Amino acid sequence: MASMSHSSLALGGASASASDYLRSSSNGVSGVSLRTLGRSKFTTTRTRALSVSARLKKGKKFDHPWPANPDPNVKGGVLSYLSTFKPLGDTQKPVTLDFERPLVELEKKIVDVRKMANETGLDFTEQIITLENKYRQALKDLYTHLTPIQRVNIARHPNRPTFLDHISNITDKFMELHGDRAGYDDPAIVTGIGTIDGKRYMFIGHQKGRNTKENIMRNFGMPTPHGYRKALRMMYYADHHGFPIVTFIDTPGAYADLKSEELGQGEAIANNLRTMFGLKVPILSIVIGEGGSGGALAIGCANKMLMLENAVFYVASPEACAAILWKTSKAAPEAAEKLRITSKELVKLNVADGIIPEPLGGAHADPSWTSQQIKNAINENMNEFGKMTGDELLKHRMAKYRKIGVFIENVPIEPERKVNMKKRDAVVSTSRKLEGEVEKLREQILKAKETSSSEDEPSSEVLNEMIEKLKSEIDDEYTEAAVAMGLEERLTAMREEFSKASAEEHLMHPVLIEKIEKLKEEFNTRLVDAPNYESLKSKLNMLRDFSRAKAASEAASARNEINKRFQEAVDRPEIREKVEAVKAEVESSGASSFEELSDELKEKVLKTKSEVEAEMASVLKSMGLELEAVTPNVNDVAEQTFVPNEDLQEKLEKLNQEITEKIDEVVKSPEIKSMVELLKVETAKASKTPPGESKASQKIETLEQQIKQKIAEALSASGLQEKQEELEKEIEAAREVAAAAEESEESLKEDDDDDDDDEDGSESGKPEIINPSFA
Repeated sequence: MASMSHSSLALGGASASASDYLRSSSNGVSGVSLRTLGRSKFTTTRTRALSVSARLKKGKKFDHPWPANPDPNVKGGVLSYLSTFKPLGDTQKPVTLDFERPLVELEKKIVDVRKMANETGLDFTEQIITLENKYRQALKDLYTHLTPIQRVNIARHPNRPTFLDHISNITDKFMELHGDRAGYDDPAIVTGIGTIDGKRYMFIGHQKGRNTKENIMRNFGMPTPHGYRKALRMMYYADHHGFPIVTFIDTPGAYADLKSEELGQGEAIANNLRTMFGLKVPILSIVIGEGGSGGALAIGCANKMLMLENAVFYVASPEACAAILWKTSKAAPEAAEKLRITSKELVKLNVADGIIPEPLGGAHADPSWTSQQIKNAINENMNEFGKMTGDELLKHRMAKYRKIGVFIENVPIEPERKVNMKKRDAVVSTSRKLEGEVEKLREQILKAKETSSSEDEPSSEVLNEMIEKLKSEIDDEYTEAAVAMGLEERLTAMREEFSKASAEEHLMHPVLIEKIEKLKEEFNTRLVDAPNYESLKSKLNMLRDFSRAKAASEAASARNEINKRFQEAVDRPEIREKVEAVKAEVESSGASSFEELSDELKEKVLKTKSEVEAEMASVLKSMGLELEAVTPNVNDVAEQTFVPNEDLQEKLEKLNQEITEKIDEVVKSPEIKSMVELLKVETAKASKTPPGESKASQKIETLEQQIKQKIAEALSASGLQEKQEELEKEIEAAREVAAAAEESEESLKEDDDDDDDDEDGSESGKPEIINPSFA
């Protein structure tokens, strides 16, 4: 240790440096080094104005690079990860993914059969071979038809080989290099120089742990800014010495804690991206697991990016994407499919440049074989890059990223690309939620039908809420279809014209009606080509089903209420006494049919029936209903049914067809059309106004009467009304003839029955009394 005895040097009014005095021959120490001065404990050189002392302290030799017994409580922890990568002492526990359970069951059967063969000494060779063949076929079928989310799970498999596992398998020699030269060495990124078949490479890769302890030490493969700066330092080193760079990507993303952000995580990643585009050595990136966001891209800007067969590369994980778009991580399978993150999809999109095959069962099923495939891919691509100069490599790297997301000008865009994506995403998220509600409600309706229980039926409030949701969804689907077909502006303009005409409260102009019809026809014709047609069709079917269910539910509840009220009305004492009295008189008369009753009794029955019907009509009126007609009993209808002959049937069908055609013709006329449109507008307005306002209802009734009158006038002017009257007379005449013939047949049959009774000497018995129906 060298020290100055004075903080300032005063040299008789002149200033000079300490080195000048140490070198001065007048001081008697010319040419003497500090090392020589340090041989004695204290060596002092005195002058008139300066005193210099030098002392050397000899301490314990430092064990480079780390002390033998470091303090475990030191902030930052012991840097034990600097030791060489060693094989695990214990074998990794097998981990079974959810979709692999059928394979585990087969494997268990094979083990059980082998165990039985060993214990019993019997020959089960054929059974074992059959099970093994079945297992191999099931394995092949499963791993050749993997879904995107299943590949994500394989890429995250705990036993999947890590970066250093592959390095130990493919390199002849490997020397790990540490530190970012800024105070830290991030264990989540490993760098080093290695040789493959005698060629030197700079290897940089994310390193995950092989167990919980290692994962905590490696921060689960999520680098901090120190890791990216260490990688950047090694890239500069490789570029200086001309070493090709091979990067291995396997990270869920950069570590996003507060400390990393304070240390400049974004800046470190951005600096890496910029630098990698300027390196004049070949760069090859290989995705061996999952590549998440900028954390993967920070060491992934390469001349080529290869991916293992079951690796994934994404901007956001499927779970994060599902949480953002669908508000639940359970939609991760759908998100994984939409994100297109698998190796096959990314090769199609020109993001990845090749696929390295994996064995059946994933890379963890045979790590050595997988590593050998990676080694072959490195040699093949590096031989290709070796023929390029530095400038050619730069252009090649730039061209790779410039061709991602290419587009062609002056080419019509596909219909589904025209849809506003933000709005579509919102619709998708709502639709997914709605599908679950619809399915649940359908199950409830089916359960109610199976059990025939009204308690299990969904309430009308639930059905109304679902119908309103479906109507809103259908409106959105129609809007989306209009946008996709390019009809949105025309529909908006037509809607404004229609609203303006409706507000003026007069009949619409025939030209406007014709324009509306043409636009409606065009929309309906082109609707089948809309990208969301199937979704719209599905929702319309849902709306129809739930509307029917609502109508059935309302009809059932109304029927029950009506029956209850009818029963209460009939059970009133005065009504019950009258009905019982009439029934007693009918039974005592001995008549077998209504025609056999006396005129007085007939009149009494009809009068009682009218009173009951009046009571029922009052019940219906109290419920807001109106009795239009009373349907006769089914048996009476069956007895009185008259079937006209073929000639009359043909005339009837022809007349009905003519009337239908005439009504359609009248309804399509501009005058009736405008009245119908105005009626729709008034009905819509009335639905939004309080029920107490009678002005709107009077206007609706007036319009309905006018439309009916116009149709009746048109039918009368066409002569169809006279034809109908003539045909009714013919049918009435035919009915009278048929009734007379039926009466004569019954009288003949009664005579035959009397003859048979006389011959047998038996009585026909007391006839059954038929009680008239009053309900």
